[in-house]
Amino acid sequence: MKSQRNISEFILLGLSYDQNMQIFCFVLFLFCYVALLAGNLLILVSIRCSPLFHQPMYYFLSHLSFIDICYTSTVTPKLIADLLVERKTISYSNCMLQVFTMHFFGGTEIFILTAMAFDRYAAICKPLHYVIIMNRTRCHLLVLAAWAGGAIHAFPLFSTAIDLPFCGPNEIDHYFCDIFPLLKFACTDTYITGVLVVAFSGMVALVTFIALFVSYGIILFTLRNLSAEGRRKALSTCWSHITVVFLFFGPVIFIYLRPPTTFPEDKIFALFYTIIAPMFNPLIYTLRNSEMKKAMRKVWCPSLFSKKAHN
Repeated sequence: MKSQRNISEFILLGLSYDQNMQIFCFVLFLFCYVALLAGNLLILVSIRCSPLFHQPMYYFLSHLSFIDICYTSTVTPKLIADLLVERKTISYSNCMLQVFTMHFFGGTEIFILTAMAFDRYAAICKPLHYVIIMNRTRCHLLVLAAWAGGAIHAFPLFSTAIDLPFCGPNEIDHYFCDIFPLLKFACTDTYITGVLVVAFSGMVALVTFIALFVSYGIILFTLRNLSAEGRRKALSTCWSHITVVFLFFGPVIFIYLRPPTTFPEDKIFALFYTIIAPMFNPLIYTLRNSEMKKAMRKVWCPSLFSKKAHN
């Protein structure tokens, strides 16, 4: 701990050195963050205040929206504020906290997406047993397991980061604290640490992505036995999930499933899973979902909804 205290704060180099680009990014990411909060809160409240909350798919979706808000809020407000200042700093303790929360909420999101894929598999491939398979108790257990999985995923990485001795320099070529950028200037041999990071982050993401890919392959194969209307409805839901999975897992696998090193492009890829994917989740899950749109109208425009129902 003595060597770690040689550095009390880190300097974040951010996304760009160009002042005009920073102003543009400030406006862009402020808009993205407001849209992200509004969209996910809209979904969260609409589901919680409607009968959809008792359906497993929407129960998981409400948790996904909550996690997206928490996950992106660990880095985005700091990113937006830093775009207005010349010297971007973060204290040692806040940096370590950011490492933990990023991987905790990120890991939880991975397992929630897995639970959603399992729900779609049960609904389409085992329709007669769906109510029994996805009973309320099992839904609660899957969500609990997702949060526990996020903690199990985050604690080893947090312990690894907090045990690193830092002697200087203290400049992180990123817009938030993460393991690989920290390994770059730790004054010790980080080979074993890098392997552990790849195992806990890269391999977890890859194995989960393969499992999701196989499960959706089975689902799409099963759809050929359904009616045209049944295929259309199931596909609209599945394509939403698949889009979210690719937006989130693609950049994560690119960054974490490789030898411990950093590239300038990492910051651009990180934007996808920290801001872009959480922002697009509400649009992806609502634009082609008639039940979700109906629930939102009922919650937010009850007088208009009752008028239409009466007519």
